Amino acid sequence: MHTDTEVDLYTAVLGGETRVTTPDGQVVLTIPAGTQQGQTFRLTGRGMPHLRNPQNHGDLLAHIKVNLPRNLNQEQRTLFEKLAKMK
Repeated sequence: MHTDTEVDLYTAVLGGETRVTTPDGQVVLTIPAGTQQGQTFRLTGRGMPHLRNPQNHGDLLAHIKVNLPRNLNQEQRTLFEKLAKMK
């Protein structure tokens, strides 16, 4: 089973946590610093129940979608420009 999980730019860069919806409810997924767009995390045993043995569940693959900020204020824009010059 697959799901898309949205995280903001700051969480992807610095690390943090996000909630992922599974067939059994939401779980917290720890996002490591430096997570890339499209990176996939396997949540073992959090997918669909097995057909012949519903007590067992398959894995859930969470694909990360990074939300980039759209409307930056002047201070945020200046900080991003400083970061760009540092690389």
